[in-house]
Amino acid sequence: MNAALAAFVEGPESYDFAVHHAGVATEHLLKAYLAGMHPALIVDGKHFDSLLHATGLGSHAGPLTKIKTIGLVDAYLRVDKLLPKKIPISKVDLEPLADARNGVAHSAIHDSAQAEAVFTLCLRLVDPVLEELKVDPNSYWGPYLLLHDKLVEEQVRQERVAAEALLIKARSLFEQRFGHMSRKERDVVLAAITSKPLITMSREAPMGCPACGSQGWVAGEVEAVHFYEDGGVTISQEEVLLHPHRFHCAACDLDVGTKLLSHVGVAYGIFLGAGPEDHIDNEPPVDEDI
Repeated sequence: MNAALAAFVEGPESYDFAVHHAGVATEHLLKAYLAGMHPALIVDGKHFDSLLHATGLGSHAGPLTKIKTIGLVDAYLRVDKLLPKKIPISKVDLEPLADARNGVAHSAIHDSAQAEAVFTLCLRLVDPVLEELKVDPNSYWGPYLLLHDKLVEEQVRQERVAAEALLIKARSLFEQRFGHMSRKERDVVLAAITSKPLITMSREAPMGCPACGSQGWVAGEVEAVHFYEDGGVTISQEEVLLHPHRFHCAACDLDVGTKLLSHVGVAYGIFLGAGPEDHIDNEPPVDEDI
């Protein structure tokens, strides 16, 4: 990360090194957190020799130099699952970072216009992981701490401005559409037009609109989450976690993508009330040998 920051301050001519090194540093930090829990969490689960090395049975495996580990995106997904609601970056947000890192590494190509945004994304992803690892930010960022703070502050500010603009536009449209109606008439119309989501993904859940208060819908991907007691005993109940990708309200046309969801009050992870069987499709696996 130090090399990434040093390249970034050199200006646009060094942005390719900056995004590449920042991507590698972020991947390694995510893996450091996972490996701190257990080394098996960073290996490719389909590669048995790697699992043997990670579980202390390397004498039965091939050379350690051939161990296969997960990449940046999988490392992010595993950490995000272990730290629900703590990672301020979604999988969709992560894609430009992965593209920039891989583009430079494999073909020396990256979008220089997106370099600063991608670079700052790394900083925001790293911060909560440093906190979990109990690493002193002053020590980690060193002389670049002030730069880190300014970049993160500016990106967050821009997102907040963009989110507020969306809210103002939506409130204005809601007033144009329904301001002339009586409360009773408005309630009847709103009940009809907001009863079903107009966007569909893995799952949708109703949510009060942050702009107009009507029923909107948040859509995204869901997963079952198991909770553990201190002794490692699994609690019998499971909960379902919805990872929002988009919010839409039919009443005021507020439409918010992943990057701005937190700025309009939508959490990065939403626990749904019912059990997994009500939200997750559990189709039997296909036997590839048949």
